[in-house]
Amino acid sequence: MSRPWWPRSQYRGPAGLTPVSQGGLRPAVPACLGRRAELKDQRRSAADGYDSPLRPGQGHHHYMPQSPVSDEIAASLARFYHGGAGPSHSKLTLAFTSGGYADVAPYDPRTSSPNKETRVLTTVRAAMRRPGGARRLVDALLVDLRVVGFFDGVNEQRGNVLAAQRAFSRRGWMLDDDGHLSPVGMIDLATGGREALEEQLDRLRRATDDPGQLLGTAKDLLEAVAKFVLEEVGMPVPGNPSFNHLWHLARERLGILPEQVAADTPGAKHIKAVLQSSWKIAEQVNELRCVQGAGHGRTLPTGVTAEMALLMVREACSVAEFTLTTLHRLYGR
Repeated sequence: MSRPWWPRSQYRGPAGLTPVSQGGLRPAVPACLGRRAELKDQRRSAADGYDSPLRPGQGHHHYMPQSPVSDEIAASLARFYHGGAGPSHSKLTLAFTSGGYADVAPYDPRTSSPNKETRVLTTVRAAMRRPGGARRLVDALLVDLRVVGFFDGVNEQRGNVLAAQRAFSRRGWMLDDDGHLSPVGMIDLATGGREALEEQLDRLRRATDDPGQLLGTAKDLLEAVAKFVLEEVGMPVPGNPSFNHLWHLARERLGILPEQVAADTPGAKHIKAVLQSSWKIAEQVNELRCVQGAGHGRTLPTGVTAEMALLMVREACSVAEFTLTTLHRLYGR
């Protein structure tokens, strides 16, 4: 491993290396890592929302998704209840109440109206006008739909699941095949930390819908992983770094650049090739994202099949996981 970047005055031991119990060597932790405690306090204080408490220019980019409601989302969720299917009226009332919408479409047992489909459609549309409880409402509805097995791969519900996934995708949200909802886009490391990365990684591994959208999400995940590594090793993220520059710095800090492999290491040639290939995967995911352009509902570039896009997403997940586990092995984080 090449000499770490921190000034020698911030190191313990010769050449800035500290022995570890496994018999290897790793870079010592610099004093500036005290910043991590401050960030953790900020994460705890912001754990219940999307806004980061960091001031502009401090920490990492924070991402405020649109509320997960629209006419299309309302219609797609209401379809699960067509013909009286789905959870009971009492469950719907509890879900509406959790978001603060109990007054929108109350059920009258004397007239058996309105029906469940109409209640859901009306209430989700009301959440468009009063979005404060929209996320709680949608989450409660999805919990009930998961409990009754609508996300268990049942054939008659598959069309409804796909329609809902497309509707949420257009609002910047990802509904995975198991019925869990998460915002698409930049991951807020200030509020979520490694847990946010792990959750996004897990969702990407399990998702199969909308390969074009997933490809963009994979790029965002890779960028967030690189920033997380730099934060954890105490290196401030430079002013407006390119994707390639971020990943070079992160790999250099972890000693996983091909040129950092000692020539006398057994299998050095093959190790270098693997490390170079892992970078190529990250690089090409970023390049294809640029070809796609910005915005939600992206289409795949000509010549890139859905199967190829999903392959790249899975490989990007492997690169992210390798980087995070290397960070943990070297720094215990």
